[in-house]
Amino acid sequence: MTTRQLRAEEFDRFVAARWSALLHLARLLTGGDRHRAEDLLQEALVKLWFAWPRVAGQAPEAYVRKVLARAAARSARRRWWGEQPVGRLPDPPGPGDEAAAVAERTGLEVVLALLPARQRAAVVLRYYQDLPEGQVAELLGCPLGTARSLTARGVARLRQLLAETAGPAE
Repeated sequence: MTTRQLRAEEFDRFVAARWSALLHLARLLTGGDRHRAEDLLQEALVKLWFAWPRVAGQAPEAYVRKVLARAAARSARRRWWGEQPVGRLPDPPGPGDEAAAVAERTGLEVVLALLPARQRAAVVLRYYQDLPEGQVAELLGCPLGTARSLTARGVARLRQLLAETAGPAE
């Protein structure tokens, strides 16, 4: 087997093993848009393919996370995607509904999509990916203080938006 074939097989195994988690991360970074997330992940994997000989033995997932975070922020600054997230789901779950947890998570993702791209990326990387602040700063390409500020502002805004969408108790 040639070196190129071994490289391709190793890359394919990595992608097959991590596709779902990386797609979910990309979806969160793009504000819940699955199609944009797939495009973003595809872009990141193309970059990974060319960097594979350099990063395969080290941390390919960290490399992909970094590319995803930066590409999502860059994409949000450049383009308007024409979609407007809604504040409330059209059909709230009833009492005892097993889908309540899914609806709650979907509601959180909808509200997360309302955050500015860099705040959203900081919150997702810090709390969903459970990365330390220093790594979040590195992935976002900013100083540690900026990453902390983005995360704190993002969490504060999430709390505000969640309180607004919850409405008065009945």
